[in-house]
Order: sequence, then C-alpha cells, then structure tokens
Amino acid sequence: MIEHLELFFKSIFVDNMVFAVFLGMCSYLAVSKKVATAVGLGAAVIFVLAITVPLNWLLDQYLLQPGALAWLDGSSNGEGFSGMDLGFLSFIMFIATIATMVQLVEIVVEKFSPSLYNSLGIFLPLIAVNCAILGGSLFMQSREIETLGLAFNYGVSSGIGWFLAILAIAAIREKIRYSNVPAPLRGLGITFIITGLMGIGFLSFGGMLTGGEEEKKPVEPTTQVDTIQTEEANKLAENTKIAE
Repeated sequence: MIEHLELFFKSIFVDNMVFAVFLGMCSYLAVSKKVATAVGLGAAVIFVLAITVPLNWLLDQYLLQPGALAWLDGSSNGEGFSGMDLGFLSFIMFIATIATMVQLVEIVVEKFSPSLYNSLGIFLPLIAVNCAILGGSLFMQSREIETLGLAFNYGVSSGIGWFLAILAIAAIREKIRYSNVPAPLRGLGITFIITGLMGIGFLSFGGMLTGGEEEKKPVEPTTQVDTIQTEEANKLAENTKIAE
C-alpha cells in the first residue's frame, strides 16, 4: 500500500510530466486557453495513460523483454523461444497500443460531446503522438515497474499530473487575459514564463518523499598507515554526533 501511495504522489508532484520532464508541451500550450477545453483534453489523457501503460506493461513482460517468451516453451512448437529478445519492437508495439486507445477516445468524444470534439480539433487525434503518452510507457519500462497494479497506478497518476498542469495554466491564462501584460509578452511569451515559474514551484516537492539522513558508519582503515587517521576521523564523527 505504501508503495502505491508513494508512486502515486511522486508521479503527480515530483515527476510531473509537464513541470519535471516537459513532455506533452504542444497540447499543453495549444489547448490551455479555456478551462473547459483543458479539462476535456486532460480527462482524455488520463484515460489513455490509464489503459495504455498497463497494456504496454503486459506486452513488455510477456513479449518484448529478453526471455519473455519462455511461457511458449511448454508447447510443442515453442522450443527455444526463451532465448528471443524482441525489445527492438518496443516503440512499434507501444505506439500501436496508444493509437488504438486514442481512436477509441476520439469515437466516444465525437459521439457524446460534439462541442468538445470540435474544440479539441486536431489535438485529440494527436494524443497518439503526444510524447507524454509514449513517455509514460517508456518510463514504465525503464523504471522496471514490477506489477500490473503499479503500472496502472503509474499511468493514472501520470495522467492526473498532466491534467493538473494543463488545468492550472488554463485557469491562469483565463485570468491574465484581462491583465495588463506587456505587449511583447502577450500570448505564448507570458505562458512560457508562468510555466517556468510553476516548474520551479513543483521542484519544492522534490524532497517530499525522501527519508532522513542515514546514520554515518565508522570508517574502516584499509592499511596500517591509515589506522591513526581513521581513528581520529571516527572520534571526530562521534563528537559531532554528540554535539548535535
């Protein structure tokens, strides 16, 4: 349970897709002029990440990793599959899964909310090539997430982090529309500045999930020549600890 909570909060605040690694910036900047549109796209991103990250985890565990096809060795035609490495197909398989889910989202949005579909425009189908979506699956692979539940958790929390980022900038852009912004900074200029400041703000969450300092262990001498210096260093460390 603690592992799930830690991954959840870390993916939203510490490793935020926008403010930590700056992924998905095209949609973030283009569809953040209105809060309603930002909410629609953010919800779509959460849904796509929640589905594609676990699916790609299954593909990675049972198809793409070296030795992942060992489960085929028990069949009559499966001898020698455990030695295969299909890792070079990761990008193709991940993007195929993402494109399928995005197509499903596009059909649903067009059916039940034509106004939102028209507001999102080309950026809805472009979720398929949104680097935040692909980045979620690649980060899941590189961080070697162990279980399907953690993969689902990571997909949902990463989507929520992106959703909060675009929702926050959309709300700010609606407000600054009526502010006295210098002419050269109007539009994307002030948006980039605000994004940078928000990114700096999110850096404050970097130490949120870290523990205290580890207890200093005594230094072991490597040779007889270093014995006296090592004893003095250990005494100094003990005195420092007492003084604290």
